[in-house]
Amino acid sequence: QGHLLESGGGLVQPGGSLRLSCTASGSSANIYTMAWYRQAPGKQRELVAMFGSGGRPVYADSAKGRFTISEDDAKNTIYLQMNSLKPEDTAVYYCRTDYYNGSADWGQGTQVTVSS
Repeated sequence: QGHLLESGGGLVQPGGSLRLSCTASGSSANIYTMAWYRQAPGKQRELVAMFGSGGRPVYADSAKGRFTISEDDAKNTIYLQMNSLKPEDTAVYYCRTDYYNGSADWGQGTQVTVSS
C-alpha cells in the first residue's frame, strides 16, 4: 500500500470544468487499478469512473459524456477531467487504489462545489 494525494477540487460555476489529480506513492507494480468515487452530503459514496477490464474506462451514467478518466503510469497518477459540471456534481471526490493483494487505499478527498 501507499499514500494517495489528491488535488484539483474547488468552486466552479455550472457549465464549468475542473481536473482532479490523484498520485499514488509506492511501487506501481502493486497497483491493480485506480478509480474515482464521490460522496454528496447525505448520500452514499458512489463510483464515478474507473479503469475496467483491459484498462478500458468505465463511467457511471451520470458521468458519461462529461467526465474523462486518464492516467500517467510514469507518474502513478490518474486524472478526472470534468466538463459541463452541474450542481448535482457537488460532492467530495475520492481516489481509490486497489492492489493485487486484495487491499485498497482511499485518498483524503477533494471538495468539488458547483454553484453560481
